[in-house]
Amino acid sequence: MLRDLQRRKARGRRGLAIVEGVRLIEEALGAGLKFRGALVAPELDRTARGSALRAELERHAVPVEQVSARTLEQLADTETPQGILAVVEPRKWTADELPVGDRGVALVIDGVQDPGNVGTLIRTAHALGAAGTVVLRGSADVLSPKALRAAMGATFRHPVVALDDGAFIAWARKRGLTLWAAAADGAPLHRALASGGKGTGEGGRSDTGPIGVIVGNEGAGIRPHLNAVSTRRVAIPLAQGAESLNVAVAAGILLYEVLRGR
Repeated sequence: MLRDLQRRKARGRRGLAIVEGVRLIEEALGAGLKFRGALVAPELDRTARGSALRAELERHAVPVEQVSARTLEQLADTETPQGILAVVEPRKWTADELPVGDRGVALVIDGVQDPGNVGTLIRTAHALGAAGTVVLRGSADVLSPKALRAAMGATFRHPVVALDDGAFIAWARKRGLTLWAAAADGAPLHRALASGGKGTGEGGRSDTGPIGVIVGNEGAGIRPHLNAVSTRRVAIPLAQGAESLNVAVAAGILLYEVLRGR
C-alpha cells in the first residue's frame, strides 16, 4: 500500500495519504484523522517523543508494524527519515462545505506546480484565517508527501477542495465571491484595498461580501480565463530591481491585507 501511495493517481483513487515524521503524525492524531496503519523503525524508540508517539498510536488502536531502518528508508520520501511512516485518511471536503460566509476569504491556487509551495500556501491560508483553499488544475497534489510536510499539519484541519475551472467559476458565482487575481501588472494592493476592499469596487461592485484571492503558476501566473472573470487584478509593489516574490510569500501578504479589512 505504501509503495502504491507514492503515486498521485493511487492517492486519489484510495483517498489515502502517506504521513512521515514524528511531528506530522502527531498533528494527524491531534486532528482526529483515521489511520490505516504505521511502520516504525528501531530509531523511533531512541527518543522519549518517539516512544510516546508509538504508545499513542497503540492507544488509538492503530496497527503498528516494526520494520528495519533500511526498509523504512526505501519507503520514505525524506533523506533522513525519523523512523516512522503512517497511512491516513484525510477528510474530504466539498465546495459547498467551505465556510466562506458573507465576509470570508478563500485562497485559490491556480497551476502552482511545486509541492512545497502548495503546502506552504495551505499552511499560510490556515494560519491567517482564510475560510478554505481551492486548488485548480495544474497544481501539485496537496496530499503528496512534500506538500504535506510543507503544510505542517494544516492540511488536516484547513478545508481544501480540488475543483476544475468550470466548477470553480460556478461555485464562486453561486456564493457571490469577488475574485482578486494576483498579477504583476495589476493595481497596487493598497489602492485596491482603499477603493474596494472596504467599500465599493470597480464598476460599482461591492467587495464587502466574500472574496477569493487567486495566486498563479510560479512562472506563467494566473491563466487568462481566470483573469477574465476576476473583478480585480492586484499587485504587491516591490523595491526597484526586485522581479517577483515567492508565490506563498505573495499569498501571505495578500491574505493578511484582505483579511485585515474584513
